[in-house]
Amino acid sequence: MCEDSQSRAQTVAQVTGALEGRPGRFAITNARKVDAQGIEDDFWLISLGGRIEATGCGLAEFEATCRKLGMDPADGSLVRDAQGRVLTPGYIDIHSHGSWEYSFDDGPQAIDTARAGHAVHGTTRQVLSLITNPMNDICDNLRTVRSKMDTRPDILGAHLEGPFLALTRKGAHDPQCLRDPEPALVDQLLEAADGCIRQITIAPELPHGLSAIRQFADAGVVPAVGHSDAGYEIAQKAFNAGAGIMTHMFNAMNGLHHRKPGPIPAAVEDPRVVIELINDGFHVQDPMLKLGFDFAPHRVAFITDSMAATGCPDGAYKLGALDVDVEDGHARLVSNGAIAGSTLLLEVAIQRAVLELGIAPALAIEAATLTPAKAFGFDRPNPVTGVPLGLLAPGYAADILLTDPASWAVQDVWCAGRKLR
Repeated sequence: MCEDSQSRAQTVAQVTGALEGRPGRFAITNARKVDAQGIEDDFWLISLGGRIEATGCGLAEFEATCRKLGMDPADGSLVRDAQGRVLTPGYIDIHSHGSWEYSFDDGPQAIDTARAGHAVHGTTRQVLSLITNPMNDICDNLRTVRSKMDTRPDILGAHLEGPFLALTRKGAHDPQCLRDPEPALVDQLLEAADGCIRQITIAPELPHGLSAIRQFADAGVVPAVGHSDAGYEIAQKAFNAGAGIMTHMFNAMNGLHHRKPGPIPAAVEDPRVVIELINDGFHVQDPMLKLGFDFAPHRVAFITDSMAATGCPDGAYKLGALDVDVEDGHARLVSNGAIAGSTLLLEVAIQRAVLELGIAPALAIEAATLTPAKAFGFDRPNPVTGVPLGLLAPGYAADILLTDPASWAVQDVWCAGRKLR
């Protein structure tokens, strides 16, 4: 088990209950703010009704603002002294399959459990990635995600990683379920989703790949190029057809070659494209991580691609119907040794970025907050989240983390003004 079952059940109940409750009002003072807009010391913010109402620096301004808003700046039940800890926006993971022994494909209770495993480590919002399955199963899983969105503001929607993938680049996806994205299949998924699909990974070289990208984009979905054998020209066509994301750059695609550039340069040169990157040092080794992060400034989004074993000991697990063995935290298919997702948390991705790779803190935080929000227009007011995500600024969602400045370990978590940890 990932941890004591009773303790885990209590955590799941706490996180789930908090998200179903109403947001409170609170303030945080004496923090070191780090977000995509930079670093500020002696920072404070005030949250009302799930959104950040005011921010600033210095005690005098804080006390004056509190009084204007009808709050007592000395009320210890409402005001938290950060004591110099790091204050960041909540992390946003746009590509994750689960944690704590459960996948997001496994039903409503599994979603609650897997989300708690990420939420307590600072991932305040998540797009739930669904793996390749028979079409009817995918449709059922989309309906479940859509239903959960009605009660959980932390769930942003679904990401379909399959079934429209290249057989030669299938990774840990069931080859028996891979399909060509014919228009009728696209319609079937869109109908089942009822607007909850945020992104879908497609190999654009499939016979109906480019037409499916246009069809999904016209429906408000952001197609992603990935699990693909496409070269540079086809990738260019995919981005021009409406694809706006590259699924886990370097993985399950043609690499960089001086005479066969592949899809990566097509994504890097296109300012419309957000590029996913798995910062675990295993999917992509550190020299390429640092190089890749610098390829497209402000357009790289850290993702986890995490599976059910996240937060759990090594051992035997499932990825859909496929057997997975996790050793030293690395997940591989039993059948052929293919990498089967990760056991990464965005908390760890940030720790690695800042403490091991030497990435500037504001840039690292941007890759886990504002950039993934931008992939779907969530950095602006929108019908899914209402208020924008990704910054510690007035008018933005009160998705807030307090973090240890030495280890970058997450210590306190708020999502939409609700205290999760």
